[in-house]
Amino acid sequence: MITEDKETEKLFYSIGEVAEQFGVNPSLIRFWEKEFDIIKPRKNKKGNRLFTIEDLQNFRTIFYLVKEKGYTLEGARQKLKGGKTELDREAEVAEKLMRIRAFLVELKNEF
Repeated sequence: MITEDKETEKLFYSIGEVAEQFGVNPSLIRFWEKEFDIIKPRKNKKGNRLFTIEDLQNFRTIFYLVKEKGYTLEGARQKLKGGKTELDREAEVAEKLMRIRAFLVELKNEF
């Protein structure tokens, strides 16, 4: 998932970095780019996609709706039209809870 470390925050992320952060294949990132008009990566001269922090936040919201809440792509599109601030907050809380859970599982395994 997306890291919260502000010191190492980059301006642009490659498709491989985005896919790695979400634990999905790059093909899913390309597919979601086509399906959701809120994701508009820049492209360099070679045509490589360069994703911004805003794109990552949009991916986080889409990932939350589709993978965690079980929305269809059409349902996720409709939900995004309704307002992103509430969704962003829900996705952020869910992500933090997943990190806490992972930490606790790791702690349990150490004992």
